[in-house]
Amino acid sequence: MSKKIPTPWLDTLIDKKYRVFTMEYEEVGPFEFLKRRTRETPDDLMIIFPEGTNMTYSQVMQKIERMAAHLSHIGLEKGDRVALLLPNTPHYIIAHYAILAIGCVVVQANPLYTEHELKNQLNNSGAKIIVSLTMFQKKIDKIIENTQLDYIILGQIQTFIAGYKKILGKLFKKSIFDPSSRSYDAPIIKNEYTFHFDKFIENDFEFKEAEIDIDTDIAIFQYTGGTTGVSKGAMLTHRNVSINAQQARAMLPMVPDKTGSILTVLPMFHVFGLTACMNLAIQLGIPQVLSISSPPDFTKILKWIEKYKITFFPGVPAMMTVIANHEDAPRTDFDSLIAVISGGAPLPLEVAKKFMKVTDAYIVEGYGLSETSPLTHINPVGAEEMVEGSIGLPAPDTMIKIVDPDDYSKILDIGEVGELCIKGPQVFQGYHSMPNESRNALKDDGWFRTGDIARIDERGYTYIVDRKKDIIIVSGYNVVPREVEEVLYGHPAILEAAVAGMTHPTKGEMVASWVVLKDGENASEDEIIKYCKEYLAPYKVPKAVTFRKELPKSMVGKILRRKLQEKL
Repeated sequence: MSKKIPTPWLDTLIDKKYRVFTMEYEEVGPFEFLKRRTRETPDDLMIIFPEGTNMTYSQVMQKIERMAAHLSHIGLEKGDRVALLLPNTPHYIIAHYAILAIGCVVVQANPLYTEHELKNQLNNSGAKIIVSLTMFQKKIDKIIENTQLDYIILGQIQTFIAGYKKILGKLFKKSIFDPSSRSYDAPIIKNEYTFHFDKFIENDFEFKEAEIDIDTDIAIFQYTGGTTGVSKGAMLTHRNVSINAQQARAMLPMVPDKTGSILTVLPMFHVFGLTACMNLAIQLGIPQVLSISSPPDFTKILKWIEKYKITFFPGVPAMMTVIANHEDAPRTDFDSLIAVISGGAPLPLEVAKKFMKVTDAYIVEGYGLSETSPLTHINPVGAEEMVEGSIGLPAPDTMIKIVDPDDYSKILDIGEVGELCIKGPQVFQGYHSMPNESRNALKDDGWFRTGDIARIDERGYTYIVDRKKDIIIVSGYNVVPREVEEVLYGHPAILEAAVAGMTHPTKGEMVASWVVLKDGENASEDEIIKYCKEYLAPYKVPKAVTFRKELPKSMVGKILRRKLQEKL
């Protein structure tokens, strides 16, 4: 007989009455929730775009249906994949739900990706269409011949920022979104395979919604890094995504329906922003306030919290640090702000305390992964104490266990350190086109092996001891050391390379590298960093390069990253 799994969190939730530990779910997909809101409150705001145009549910739905109809008209069929290479603009929301409505799969693409990274993701997903903005057209043009893309749909930011053209360039940092790349001009339509977003949604084609099996039909390919260094597409069903939004709603009992708005600073192409902003806003029946600036303009964000009566704000610890220490914070009215979830990286206790002192709002740490839609844990909102260092208690109907990392069958006791495993309705269906990786991560009995090393205390609170071993977390983004190392090894002067995380006061961690040069070769730190920028997204590029004569190794020759980190 197998050992019984300890479930101390159930007693805590029942005793303290923080929130429910089990619940009944509406067995419908995310698009069905949007349709319902549109029927019930068509004139309520769905999108607040402070830099431009606000839109109601009915206005957004009209554009969604027209886009969905045109996608079907050009031959897109149920199960086909469509990549979204978009920041937080209304284009993303319209395209996302249009794709789901006709039973196609949203491929979440990061605008920060280089051509090399984007090409690999498009080829893995088999995306037939990409929806993006003109500022990324050059990037797409360079790789399209080496992908399976049939069509490109390009929008313009100024579509939803009427009258603001002169200030558009100030919204972005050149290092991320280069205004020189035709950012604000109409797309160059080279052939019948490139469409202008605005014209694409101006049509009279018949919209026909697909019949969706929410249990088996895939809604999202959410790409995630892994310890192998290969980007993997976690397949999330309509049910996974819908239920996680419902779980998120249940974990925030203090946030009322139809009151205030959600601050969407997190990118919606990230699974955290997808659920905790876009889908949760529909659950709550409130608009989401889209922040498009990158990096975020916190002077504006503080004004928006006051102006738009923000009630809920999900973010990463770096954002909380900036707000807590911002010069305008003491003069900002935070009365509407009820709850804040911090995720993506550990939340320092001092940051949390200062944030709560400045805002008088609850801030709690949560936890999730791309493979779990993402939320699996959250500290109780409104608890009488803050549990330092904990990611909180499991979501409703979510089971967790700690196992021996070297023996999955061995369940560990409360307090023992091992690998965190998760089972629940939000757990993914495997990695696209990666059967071996899927079998290793997702067991036949439905348990997902996270790879994170953790422990559970006697009250059921979970503590992450080590995050996916060597994964570096930069402002909530996962950086796989091996991926960066392989780029470094491509430099003609480098013999050996190692990458690890170094602490950073606001971003959590930054990427550090150590290299050994080949005999007779020379290279400077600036030269190596410049080389990495050609192949890696900005947050993956090493911020420090240390030259060594040799790197520390184990008896079997494995480079010991932690030995290098100890000397930082």
